[in-house]
Amino acid sequence: MALNVGDIAPNFELPDTELKLRTLDEFKGKKIVLSFIVAASSPVCEVELCTFRDSWQEISDMGAQIISISNDGPFANKAFSEKNNFNFPLLGDYTSKTIKDYDILLKDLLHIKDYNAAKRSVFVIMEDGKIGYKWVSEDPLKEPNYQEIKNFLK
Repeated sequence: MALNVGDIAPNFELPDTELKLRTLDEFKGKKIVLSFIVAASSPVCEVELCTFRDSWQEISDMGAQIISISNDGPFANKAFSEKNNFNFPLLGDYTSKTIKDYDILLKDLLHIKDYNAAKRSVFVIMEDGKIGYKWVSEDPLKEPNYQEIKNFLK
């Protein structure tokens, strides 16, 4: 079932790069820019998360927290995060449960049977836990509109 603006965002419990389990609930009380990426260390995902890293202060000043989720494990995410000095949590949804909860499963990535990932997506979750903004791409090579996200946060 597709999530829409106004729906309550599904909670999750996923490991970060230090193997600490993180939940959506722990970030409640501020806006959350929840970015689902296709794969750690892939070129477009690197551009996207580096763009969020470079906008972190501006987004933080608007009362928002960036969180990114990939279906990679915590070790691949840690190497990706350390290489790029990400200043926000990168969580591993290696079972794709959260990706399925958000209805953004990308099946057979690169035409490889059963190689599933997340569709490149951004959700802004409001302080009350509801989705205020949603962008989902069917094209894994398409980046989100960063300015549109910032404009929404304002």
